[in-house]
Amino acid sequence: MADTRFFQKKQGGLSLADIAACGEIVLPEGIDATKVFDDVADLENATEKDVSWAFIPSVRDQLKVTKAGAVIVPENFKDLVPEGTIALVSKDAHRSYGLVASAFYPNVVEPFISPDAHIDPTAQLGDGCRVEAGAVIGKNVKLGPMCHIRANAVVEDGVEMGPMCIVGANATVSHCIAGAKVYIYPGAQVGQDGFGFAMSPEKGPQKCPQLGRVIIGNDVEIGSCTTVDRGAMGDTVIGAGCRIDNLCQIAHNVKLGRCCVIVAQNGIAGSCEFGDFVVSGGQAGYAGHLKIGSGVQVAAKAGVIGNVEPMKKLMGSPAQEGHEYMRQVVALRGLTKKKSEQVKADAKIWFWKKFIKKG
Repeated sequence: MADTRFFQKKQGGLSLADIAACGEIVLPEGIDATKVFDDVADLENATEKDVSWAFIPSVRDQLKVTKAGAVIVPENFKDLVPEGTIALVSKDAHRSYGLVASAFYPNVVEPFISPDAHIDPTAQLGDGCRVEAGAVIGKNVKLGPMCHIRANAVVEDGVEMGPMCIVGANATVSHCIAGAKVYIYPGAQVGQDGFGFAMSPEKGPQKCPQLGRVIIGNDVEIGSCTTVDRGAMGDTVIGAGCRIDNLCQIAHNVKLGRCCVIVAQNGIAGSCEFGDFVVSGGQAGYAGHLKIGSGVQVAAKAGVIGNVEPMKKLMGSPAQEGHEYMRQVVALRGLTKKKSEQVKADAKIWFWKKFIKKG
């Protein structure tokens, strides 16, 4: 039950047939597919007119007593759905919920150009764009249909973005070519100079011009206050389907493959190349010029200093294979436990010698 002051809900609700179609769900036999639901809501607050969801063990008890009219669940949760509530079984309940919630709350852009926006006469805006107050759109910018440039955002000269892109408030985009459905969150900075200079012990750092671009594929999200530097020579590339969280640093000439997930406060040094479907946990860091294979999973706070083969799982700093890291943790705990027990034993002996034996 989202607050409609902030979120625009689809009028008229959705039928079960609509919900099944958009949520990739097969309806149970004998269910009235014309039944209409008004909203999505969590298990605790849902009513008979709401669709809810349950796909993690911690909500099992709430699922058993929910008043929701229908609940999206995985197969192993089906028997927990109370009588009177429709079980919408999905192979991927989390994904299905995301699709259904998006159908109830579509991202509708109402066309509008604020008189307080600053748009260069040479800029080309597609049909249905929305540009809010204080936004700046530079020379020769090309925006596809239904783009949304929010308040005080800056789209600098020559930038091209495909249809249905969003540039959040106070974000800046420069030296960038982006595909469709790219969402650059508030405060993010895309396309600025990379950290490029030649270091001299006598003369200090000499700046090297950063002459590349940022190329962003379709359906990419770049989180708040994240920075994506343009290439030094050649391009920084963010592959289609990537999700980059808040407060990340993507340095010059980094190349991310398809559908990589980069969690908050990652730092990826220059010229690293990631394969497809790499997942990098919070605060992980990467030395420069590394090759990270497809399917690699890197745990939070890991420090990666060497190339990584596909499908590896890394932990620790310096990062190593997860099973080896955990063996070291167990061994270290064993050593510290023995040391602690020895200290206690020595203390007892000292106390006995100093006080009890004298008495």
